[in-house]
Amino acid sequence: MATERWNIGDVTVTKVDEVAHWMPLEWLGDALPGSTRAEIEEIDWLRPVYVKDGQINMSVHALLVETPEKKLVIDTGIGNGKKRAMEMFDMLDTDFLERFEKVWSPTEVDGVVCTHLHVDHVGWNTRLVDGAWVPTFPNAEYFFVRHEFDHWKAYAEARSGGAGSGDGYTEWAHDMVDGVAVYEDSVRPIADAGLITFTEAGGHITSEVSLIDTSGHTPGHVAVLIESQGESAVITGDLMHAPCQVGRPDWSASLDSDQKASAKTRRAFLERFADTSTLVIGTHFGTPSAGRIQHHGDSFRIIPEQ
Repeated sequence: MATERWNIGDVTVTKVDEVAHWMPLEWLGDALPGSTRAEIEEIDWLRPVYVKDGQINMSVHALLVETPEKKLVIDTGIGNGKKRAMEMFDMLDTDFLERFEKVWSPTEVDGVVCTHLHVDHVGWNTRLVDGAWVPTFPNAEYFFVRHEFDHWKAYAEARSGGAGSGDGYTEWAHDMVDGVAVYEDSVRPIADAGLITFTEAGGHITSEVSLIDTSGHTPGHVAVLIESQGESAVITGDLMHAPCQVGRPDWSASLDSDQKASAKTRRAFLERFADTSTLVIGTHFGTPSAGRIQHHGDSFRIIPEQ
């Protein structure tokens, strides 16, 4: 798997892939139900970097952000040995941690920032040791947006008690991202270990790293902004799952908790960073995972950083 690394002033960002693959464009019919294969193929700037031979370039990865003061991990992927509803996430057995250790030891990590608490963003928060899920990064603060944490805690407790959410769509979506299981094996152990530091959109993790409100995909979703020495980058989280959403910000994901809000948030994000020098790093964009946003007609495009 390709290693990508970017320098933003005094900050270094290194991507460590967990899984990377070319997915059939038909997969996006479920993931982005407003899209069609024909419409995706009409976005000519996607080819050949992101789309070719009827497939789209996707990945799940962690981003290791080293500032002058702290070593941070932004999102921790799916994790090994975890029972999941989606086949592509179920009971993984990858060498992710070994590849991670080529960059840092897990004990070196000062902070873990989760853009949100979905299955493929918190999995390596924990690992299985002697039959128990324990923090993978034992010396780190785990930064969770309080509203996001409270949402999933309440959902897990309600479902564990046999109650439904009262919202059929929300319940279906939350079940598909294993809301209860993820809370129990990847979030609750962090709380039990006393490692959570609650934060909010607009808050700073370090002087260079802050959080942007990008709610819509989940109630407390944030993007991560890095600013150093006059340079900047932003990590999207699931504000966008695929680069075609840069060209069509109206295409919301089936698993967005509020699809209208996510589309509005996505367009506002693209307007903010279009035609600027800010490097946009997609949390699920396959290699190359970063680029710069430009206005393109009445929409946008991304120019990949190759």
